[in-house]
Amino acid sequence: MSISESANRNHEKWFPNHKSTLKVTDPEFIELFDNFAFDEVLSHGDLDDRTRLQMILAALIAGQALGEYQQHINRHLSGNCFGDTYTRTGLDVKTRELLTFSMLLALGGCEPQLKGHIQGNLKVGNGRETLMAVVTQLLPFVGYPRTLNAMRCLNEVAPESKP
Repeated sequence: MSISESANRNHEKWFPNHKSTLKVTDPEFIELFDNFAFDEVLSHGDLDDRTRLQMILAALIAGQALGEYQQHINRHLSGNCFGDTYTRTGLDVKTRELLTFSMLLALGGCEPQLKGHIQGNLKVGNGRETLMAVVTQLLPFVGYPRTLNAMRCLNEVAPESKP
């Protein structure tokens, strides 16, 4: 197995010139993770890079994954230092709801609150497809149990419509 061209391209886009120590200490794991997180997961949903990164940061903060958070925040700051980060007036309601959804998903054990924020997201215009894209994007960072719990909550609150 090797890291796919798409995973390499996306990894370099998000983390220019960053070489993970895992490439040396556990190359098999980094191949699996990079192909999953930077190829398979990125190909799902229609989240833009900014939204995708905000959701990941929220989940990493909630999950207390400080090392991963540091890697992601460095990319975010370097990409936005003199742009929208310093000139923004605040988060819009849609983004705030997505961030709250991401943090509750990452915490786990908050399914009643997660369901409430699924409803809140739907009310402000974040559709089921967007929420499922966030759940999928966070899978490599929060694991399968929390992802499956979030999917169950989403299916209970906003079941897929049948054609």
